[in-house]
Amino acid sequence: RQQKWKSSVSTRAKMPPCNFVPEKYESYPYERMRKIREQNISPALRMCYKKPLLLHQGHMQWLFDYEGRRYLDLIAGIVTVSVGHCHPKVTMAAQKQLARLWHTSNVFMHPSIHEYAEKLTALLPDPLKVVYLTNSGSEANDLAMFMARLCTGNFDIIAFRGAYHGGSPYTLGLTSVGLYKYGVANGFGCSTTMLPDVFRGPWGGSHCRDSPVQTVRKCSCSEGVCQANNQYIEQLKDTLNTSVPKTIAGFIAEPIQVGIAAERQENETVLQNVRKVMGGFSAFFFWKVQTGFGRTGSHFWGFQTHGVIPDIVTMAKGIGNGFPMAAVVTTKEIASCLAQNLHFNTFGGNPLACVVGAAVLDAIEEDGLQKNSEDVGTYMLLELAKLRRTFEIVGDVRGKGLMIGVEMVTDKESRCPLPPEETSQIWEDCKDMGVLIGRGGLYSQTFRIKPPMCITKKDADFAVEVFHTALQRHMERAA
Repeated sequence: RQQKWKSSVSTRAKMPPCNFVPEKYESYPYERMRKIREQNISPALRMCYKKPLLLHQGHMQWLFDYEGRRYLDLIAGIVTVSVGHCHPKVTMAAQKQLARLWHTSNVFMHPSIHEYAEKLTALLPDPLKVVYLTNSGSEANDLAMFMARLCTGNFDIIAFRGAYHGGSPYTLGLTSVGLYKYGVANGFGCSTTMLPDVFRGPWGGSHCRDSPVQTVRKCSCSEGVCQANNQYIEQLKDTLNTSVPKTIAGFIAEPIQVGIAAERQENETVLQNVRKVMGGFSAFFFWKVQTGFGRTGSHFWGFQTHGVIPDIVTMAKGIGNGFPMAAVVTTKEIASCLAQNLHFNTFGGNPLACVVGAAVLDAIEEDGLQKNSEDVGTYMLLELAKLRRTFEIVGDVRGKGLMIGVEMVTDKESRCPLPPEETSQIWEDCKDMGVLIGRGGLYSQTFRIKPPMCITKKDADFAVEVFHTALQRHMERAA
């Protein structure tokens, strides 16, 4: 039986009803799980919260722990559960394929890889029509880097500072976050340039963001004329003139930066200008898409917001709703560069992955999840923005669709990050009231809200009220 929620924090927020009843938990006791974690699982795999959650089952936007407590999931397995936990359509497709054929090497033909390749590429503009399927985002970015270097004959690649593009030795060069860096050689030939950050960067403000909610920071820009845009492009030109050779392999960007910068948003014309500047350097322009599959609401792919067609697109996470799969999509000409020699992937494009991927695309369309992301995401974003007026520690609210960041500060004037121990307590309080939120930012000062795209407005109201209560508790503690 589902256990009735008993919050350790007093709140007026009422959790929306859910008819789903989780199965009885029958695995090891909690303390034995903790002991196994300490003894048999790598300590590099860190856990959330002072008392880590032992999750047992999921249903759409809900997660259930071993005692039957229900949580509203606003982080979706780090932006991976796109259509909902154990979505019936996706689950049924996987079960059917499991009984038919789990795996065969892609040196043989099987129906699902061809059906999925056609379905996926039909959603992308010309000439992005050739796909190479992999198993993770790091692997996809690795391959994209390799293809850019192979096809251009150049080596250096540029990324925005604050970006996360993977933890493999190759992609660590593009991951511009000190927390992920180890004291060994990695990521040769990678440079970074200044992120167009209109909240914390040197330029930009209340007219510069591609979002329903603008930063409260003032700027001299006018509607439709972003002077900050030009300043950040000059920084890129400076990087090109000082840090890399005159010919480079590529530039990687995210329509909304989702790494440590946590939902940082550029002006919608910045990346068009980046493309123009990079054109003179004979480099490929490629994108990592966590903003894809309808999550931003306005478009199916985040790059469409910026009016730019990249040479290579990498995608992962939401592509499989939690199933380990990813992809690199590019042009026929670029894809042919990789065919010069043998490049093989044992599990990429296996029958089970492709069936799951196709079912995810069907669910997004049939459930109207892109439209839901726009409607519920915009509603939630505007509701969270109201808290910025109430609480001095809410420095910035930003996002698009169901990709939302709330940055915490000591005060709006200085924009100094709220100390981690204070942010952590707000985070813990939200969990204790039944809402799971992600965290990001160089100082873990930004709350990341990226739920399954099936979330409702009632869920959003509950989440905002819980967050409001957690902020009130913080102010009471501070007083």
